[in-house]
Amino acid sequence: MNFKEKILAFMKEEAYKPLTLNELLSELQIEPSMKKDLLKVLNELENEGKIIFTRAERYGIPEKMNLVIGTLEGNQKGFAFLRPDDKEIKDIFISPVDTNGAMHGDRVIVRPAKPTEDSKSPEGKVIRIIERANTFVIGTFQNSKNFGFVVPDDKKIAYDIFIPREEVHGAKTNDKVSVKITEWPEKRKNPEGKVVEIIGDIEDTKTHIEAILLSKKVRQFFSDEVIKEAKKVSEEGIHDEELTRRRDLRDLVIITIDGADAKDLDDAVYVRKINEAEYMLGVHIADVTHYVREDRNLDKEALKRATSIYLSDRVIPMLPKELSNGVCSLNPNEDKLTLSCEMVINAEGKVTDYEIFESIIKNHYRMTYTDVSNILENEDEELSKKYAEIVPMLKDMDVLAKILRKRREVRGSIDFEFPETKIITDESGKAIDVTKYERRVSNKIIEEFMLVCNETVAEHYYWLNMPFVYRIHEDPEDEKMYEFGKFIHNLGYTLKGQGIHPKELQQLLLKIKGTKEEAIINNMMLRSLRKAVYSPECSPHFGLAATYYCHFTSPIRRYPDLQIHRIIKSQIKGRISEESMNKLSVRTGLVAEQSSKMERVADEIERDTNKIKIAEFMSDKIGEEYEGVVSGVTSFGLFVELENTVEGLVHISNMIDDYYIFNNENKELVGQGSNKTYRIGDEVKIKLAKVSIARAEIDFVLI
Repeated sequence: MNFKEKILAFMKEEAYKPLTLNELLSELQIEPSMKKDLLKVLNELENEGKIIFTRAERYGIPEKMNLVIGTLEGNQKGFAFLRPDDKEIKDIFISPVDTNGAMHGDRVIVRPAKPTEDSKSPEGKVIRIIERANTFVIGTFQNSKNFGFVVPDDKKIAYDIFIPREEVHGAKTNDKVSVKITEWPEKRKNPEGKVVEIIGDIEDTKTHIEAILLSKKVRQFFSDEVIKEAKKVSEEGIHDEELTRRRDLRDLVIITIDGADAKDLDDAVYVRKINEAEYMLGVHIADVTHYVREDRNLDKEALKRATSIYLSDRVIPMLPKELSNGVCSLNPNEDKLTLSCEMVINAEGKVTDYEIFESIIKNHYRMTYTDVSNILENEDEELSKKYAEIVPMLKDMDVLAKILRKRREVRGSIDFEFPETKIITDESGKAIDVTKYERRVSNKIIEEFMLVCNETVAEHYYWLNMPFVYRIHEDPEDEKMYEFGKFIHNLGYTLKGQGIHPKELQQLLLKIKGTKEEAIINNMMLRSLRKAVYSPECSPHFGLAATYYCHFTSPIRRYPDLQIHRIIKSQIKGRISEESMNKLSVRTGLVAEQSSKMERVADEIERDTNKIKIAEFMSDKIGEEYEGVVSGVTSFGLFVELENTVEGLVHISNMIDDYYIFNNENKELVGQGSNKTYRIGDEVKIKLAKVSIARAEIDFVLI
């Protein structure tokens, strides 16, 4: 038990009463010379929400003082909910008069009110704000005669921000701006701020993309120090020592298969048929850690970003392009340093032998998903002739991938087939088309190879009992599965009940394949599952029905993979002491937490920016008619999805042929007079009525 844990354990003792700093020194028998060390630990515990420093300057445990610490989730109507740090405690409702100037995202201390018999959920009052979340706010500026105000983009921030005349700094009505808050809200008084950046006019799509990136605090540019370091390491070249130390695989016809526009190539593959019952699969991953050394500027910046962010018209990389597109990328006909996992796989898809080692390779062919798929699916003569040397291997890859896929299906791995959206932009970044992203045979080959490689690496290091970063996916909540079961029951399908095994969900997906409700059930199932996260502790991956899983195959664009490579290389070289193991245990926890957090941010950015680009694409098509499928039914209308994945809302106020009532149990809208019913999966004809790029909203009307 370390110093911090001892202090916390002492405070949690039943007999403990809140004590001052000096009283704690005495009670814990700590030398006066360590007073600063104690104060530092107490401040850390306070920031973590594990203890409270009272106005009487005493330290106590929140639970013992009938207080709850957590994060405030606001609502545009003014009320809020406290999301407690302690997940065992229910969310607490905070009325507008009890927010005490706290805003959405703030970390606060709440005193719960005594529950009343008729209260549906616990209520409380904010008594202290620990940490402010919204120092800067993005919103739309509105000018007035003597002052201005900013309407926040984030609707969970209930206040408009007052801007004094002298702090407008050239902003005009309908400018998207960034505002620094200078005075926090008080009773009957809005927060006050100053315009620090004019992002652009709200009619410009780029303005809204930029606003999202700013609001999420995305690090779009690298510092001079990071760029300087990246250029230096990218110019080093491969030393002779590495050539002699590593296993030389340059003579093997190793290839990459990626999207045509991909520049960060971090995985290469090779397959050899050993005999009728066995294959050798080699997965060779860019050795990014050779260039990105721990705790240097490049590494610190990479951990802060933790992931590359892929927008429709560009990539915001985790590493500078000198590395991500250059020295680390497995570009064709160049010697590259790699970390390899070679596996022997039998006819049942089981890995019977494997080896993980440092290597040097040469990418003999930079293949695209489209070309490989055309060779395998269409037997394209021209392409088959051009790539005659590797066509037999491509066919072996196809067979092996199918074997691996079959093994996953047997154990119950869930394989979602819903269409992903592909946004095509012109040179200026304007959206010119929206289509379904094709998941063809080549995509599935690489997917299967990466999955089996990730599983093999994860299991190996689990049994070595090494500190590691796993990719885990917890079992779904019973309540969510119950709701999902009710939903599919209305569409004619059933689940067995509690304790769902992934195999049952996979069998459901097979049943609905090719039906009109396939995409809807796929989406609803995905929403009913928990989100996969990174963890220093190994636990099963529900969606993959895998006991061990990690991310090893993309160190150019994901930090957990990079961290895993460091651990693997240290273990291979036998350089892990007991002290290093202890440091690694702390490090893997930090990496897992930061990577999970930044992955969520990246997902939100990609989703929100895609909505804006889709609205941009549809903005010049007002009045055009389409056929679509009802993808959602709510009390305020129908969501309709088009063939190209574009989704819009038919608002109930525009359904004028009848008065429609929402049936929540069956998730349907029913006409009171005609008894006409709209359900998820229904095919409808609609017309595009209105598009708002600013709000990323598309409105349809029924024909």
